Amino acid sequence: MAKRVLVLGAGYAGIEAALKLHKKSKKEDIEIILIDKNPYHTLLTELHEVAGNRISEDGIIVPLKDIFKYTKVSVVLDEIESINFESNQLISKKTTYAYDYLILASGSRPTFYGIPGLEQNGFTLWSYQDAIKIREHIRRCFLLASTEVDTKKRAALLTFIVGGGGFTGVEMIGEIGQWVKVLCKEYDIPRTDVKLKLIEALHGILQNLRKKNVQKVMKYLVKKLKVEVLLDCAISHVTAEHVEVKGSEVIPTNTLIWCAGIVAAKITDQLTLEKEKSRIKVNEYTQTSHENVYVVGDSAAFMQEHHSLPALVETALQTGDGAAMNVLRAIRGQEKEKVEPKLHGVVVSVGANYAVGDIMGFQLPVPISMLMKYLINVHYLFGIGGFELIIKYLRHEFFDKKQKKMILEQHYTVKSHAFWMVPLRLMLGVYWLLEGIAKVNDGWFTKTILTGEAGYASKAVSHTFLGLFTFVEPVAKSTADVVTSASQFPLIYDYTSGFYAGITNALVVPNAMFFQILIVIVEIGLGLAFISGSFNFLAGLMSLGMIVNFAMSTGFPMEKLWFIPASIIMLGGAGRAFGFDYYIMPYLMRQWRYFVRNKRLKFWLKS
Repeated sequence: MAKRVLVLGAGYAGIEAALKLHKKSKKEDIEIILIDKNPYHTLLTELHEVAGNRISEDGIIVPLKDIFKYTKVSVVLDEIESINFESNQLISKKTTYAYDYLILASGSRPTFYGIPGLEQNGFTLWSYQDAIKIREHIRRCFLLASTEVDTKKRAALLTFIVGGGGFTGVEMIGEIGQWVKVLCKEYDIPRTDVKLKLIEALHGILQNLRKKNVQKVMKYLVKKLKVEVLLDCAISHVTAEHVEVKGSEVIPTNTLIWCAGIVAAKITDQLTLEKEKSRIKVNEYTQTSHENVYVVGDSAAFMQEHHSLPALVETALQTGDGAAMNVLRAIRGQEKEKVEPKLHGVVVSVGANYAVGDIMGFQLPVPISMLMKYLINVHYLFGIGGFELIIKYLRHEFFDKKQKKMILEQHYTVKSHAFWMVPLRLMLGVYWLLEGIAKVNDGWFTKTILTGEAGYASKAVSHTFLGLFTFVEPVAKSTADVVTSASQFPLIYDYTSGFYAGITNALVVPNAMFFQILIVIVEIGLGLAFISGSFNFLAGLMSLGMIVNFAMSTGFPMEKLWFIPASIIMLGGAGRAFGFDYYIMPYLMRQWRYFVRNKRLKFWLKS
C-alpha cells in the first residue's frame, strides 16, 4: 500500500520538500500531496518590488500547477485548522486528510508585540495582497495630497514610515525612496514635502550584516534617498493618523508599514509540541517528538551552534530538502541522516539600483551584489520551474519595470510586435538559401575549392575594422566577392589578419572538403530556419558567426552589411510570428521541465 506524505504549506520549504520527494522517489510506492490555501507560490523576498511599484504582482507569484506539472505531486487547495497527531490527520472545515508522514511547512506571519493599534492601523508586507494594498495606498496618498489644502493633513499624507530595520524593512523603504521621485513629478509635489522614515528599536539596522555594509546602506538611504533613520526608537502606539515612538514623540502619518518581526504560522499556536517562542523545536533530522512529523522553514526552531537558524530562504530550502530525504529514508527502512544547513550569506537590495551582500565571508561591491541578487533568484526559479520562470522573471525585472527607467532602459524596453520582423526574416532567409544553392551549383560538394593564399593582391576595395574584420566592395557574385574562378575560393588575401591566416593554413586548407560541406549546410540551414521561422534565436547567432568568419578571411561584401542588423533583429523572437517557433519554443520548454522532473523525455506533452 502506498505511503502517503502530506506537505502542509507552499512556501519555499514546502515547495522544496515536495519536489525533492518526487525527484528521489522513483521506485517507492508513495503518494505526495501538498496542501495550501492559495493556488500559487509567492516569492516573499520580492514583495517590496510590488509594494514599491517596480514590477507588477504577476512577477512574484508562481501557479502551483506550473511548478508541479509532470510530477507525482498532487496539489490540494484547503486551509487546515487543526492537526491530530494521534490519528495522523489534518483537519479542515470541509474534510480530513490522513497521512503516514507529515512535513509541516506552514511558514510564518507578522507579529505585533502587543503594540496598541498596530495590527488595526499598520500595513504588513507578508503576502502579494499586502504588497498591492501598500502600492495602491501610497499612490492614493499622493493623489489626495495633491489637492489637500490643510497643511497638517497634507503632511500626514506625505509621511511614510517603515517599522523595522531588518532586511524586509530596508528593502521596503529603499523601494519607496525610489518610487516617490516619480510620484512627486506625477502629482507635482516637491520632493522636500515628502518625509520617509525608517524606525528601528535596536541601536542599528541590518543586524546580520557586517559593519562596513551597514554603513554603506545607511549612507545610501540618508544621502541618496533622503530617508530619516531613527535608531533606538520603539513604536509604542499606532492610530490611523499618527505613530507614537519612545512613548511620547508623535509623528503624524497615514502610513506605517510594519516589517519588524515574525512568528510561526497561526496553526502552530494550538499544537502541543515543544517550542522555542512560537517556532516548533526539531531535532537534527527536522523531526518533532512524533517520529513521522517533520517541521521545516520558518515554523521550525532548528538548532545549530546553540542558536536556532534565522528565518531565511536558504534555511527553508535546506531544511525542506533534508526533511524530504529523511522521510524517504524512513519509508525505505534506512537510517536517517542529520540535516546540516550551510548558510552562504545574504544580499540586500535598496531599490533597483543599489545592493550590498555578505556572501561566504566576502563583502561584495555594489555592482556584484546587484548581480548576485538576480542570480540567486534565477537559480531558485530555475529549480522550481525551469527556463519559463527565468524568462518571466527577467522580463519583469528588465523589460516591464514600472518605475522610472534610465535613458538606455527607456529605449531597449520599447515593445514591438514580432510580425513586423517577418518580411526581413524571409528576406534574410532567401539570401542565405541562395548563397548555399549557388555553392552547390559551383561544385562545393564534389571537388576541392577552398584554398589558402590567393597568390595575388586583391583588387577589391577593402575596409578593415580593428585589424580583424574586412568589408569589401563587390567584384563578383560569390560570398567572398574576390574569387578568380568557380574552381578556386582563396581564403587568404593581403588584408586577411595573420591570426586568421594561421588558423586557415593549419586547419581549414588540409580539411577543405569537410569545411566546404559544412559551410554549404550551414548557409542552406540558415535559409530554411529563417524562412520557416524555426530556432531563430540560434539561427541569428549562427548568422552573425558566419558574417564574422567571412569578414576575418575573404572579407564580407559591403552590399550585404544589412545582414548584420538583420541577424541581430532575429534574436528578438522573429520566428514566433508566422513561424514554427510559435509552437517549437513552448514545446521545448515543456520537454525540458518534464526531463528535469523525470530524467527522461516524452514525445507528446500537453500544454
